[in-house]
Amino acid sequence: MVINQINDKSVRSVSKIINSVRTMEGEGFIVNRPFPTHFLSDFDPFLLLDEMGPVDLAPGEAKGAPDHPHRGFETVTYMLDGKFQHKDSKGHAGKLGPGDVQWMTAGSGIVHSEMPEKEFARTGGRMHGFQLWVNLPRKYKMVQPRYQEIPSSRIPVAKTDDGKVSVRVVAGQALGSKAVIDTVTPIIYLHFTMQPGSSISQTVPRNYNAFSYVVNGAGKFGNKTVERGRMVIFENDSDEISIEAESMLDVLIIAGVPIKEPIARYGPFVMNTKEEIYQAIGDYRTGKMGKIN
Repeated sequence: MVINQINDKSVRSVSKIINSVRTMEGEGFIVNRPFPTHFLSDFDPFLLLDEMGPVDLAPGEAKGAPDHPHRGFETVTYMLDGKFQHKDSKGHAGKLGPGDVQWMTAGSGIVHSEMPEKEFARTGGRMHGFQLWVNLPRKYKMVQPRYQEIPSSRIPVAKTDDGKVSVRVVAGQALGSKAVIDTVTPIIYLHFTMQPGSSISQTVPRNYNAFSYVVNGAGKFGNKTVERGRMVIFENDSDEISIEAESMLDVLIIAGVPIKEPIARYGPFVMNTKEEIYQAIGDYRTGKMGKIN
């Protein structure tokens, strides 16, 4: 639903605004990371959000993340520009291009690599994308790994009647369109593109923890103007989130039902206890998570 005026009493209020921290990942590519940082360790059920780029790369400059393990959570990769290819220890391989989404449930453990696609690495170009880590509840932490790879053409896109707002529905539903991705934990993941002066009101049940990330432009959240590269955390005081575009605005709305379980994490392993972390490290070192051929 698109609204012309926002009634502050009927929508979620802003709890805090988090600045991204620039850090280095993989072979040395820069990401903007709102969490985890010393400002915010996690946001149940989410463990990490990294924005890769946006950056224009010269031929041969693109870098990736060579072979590394995961256990106990899910990674969601959403590309806006550029191309990545990946392989894993289960024999799976694939590619991600602009608009594509990969939802990988690491579960009991997998070793995979995420590297620039060979032709993109050779020629260079613009790289921009996001990776979100979603925790798994205790009962699902050791499930068999699986992939859901959704090409851009299958990601539902909806627009308002006046055409001033469009949304790509990665998970959940918006503007009458429902995502095609199946999630273990109930998740909402929406990418809104809004023209200046437009506004949206998106239903997000109040039992979902919710945040926004400003991808481009500036928008008003409640009475606060938030610009590119900043995360907005909402209170759980309403079933609606409202945003007004003060310029051309690209913004993510991400929300999920909190798991409310203990978290023990060490690098690419996220479990419930330290003992389970030690077990994950041992399983990886002894080759029980496999290797990439």
